[in-house]
Amino acid sequence: MFSYDFRPRGVCSQMIHIGLSDDGNTIEQVSFEGGCNGNLKAISKLVAGHSVDEISQILAGNTCGPRKTSCADQLTVGLAAARAAAQG
Repeated sequence: MFSYDFRPRGVCSQMIHIGLSDDGNTIEQVSFEGGCNGNLKAISKLVAGHSVDEISQILAGNTCGPRKTSCADQLTVGLAAARAAAQG
């Protein structure tokens, strides 16, 4: 498993820990530090086992209140960064 830590911007969560398959295409695990604990635990469970592309397509652009982003949207930014790092 390839592990990557991503610092989101513009949201309550302070860090997103991402675990991808060795090829960087499948999400194995996600955990958040900070933010809405119950919702982010649920997101982590729902995305595990799915492809980076599938989850990014679903969650990209999701907003939170007046913010132009959300923890889910920032997850997609982190997934892209993690995949790029995994694929070198």
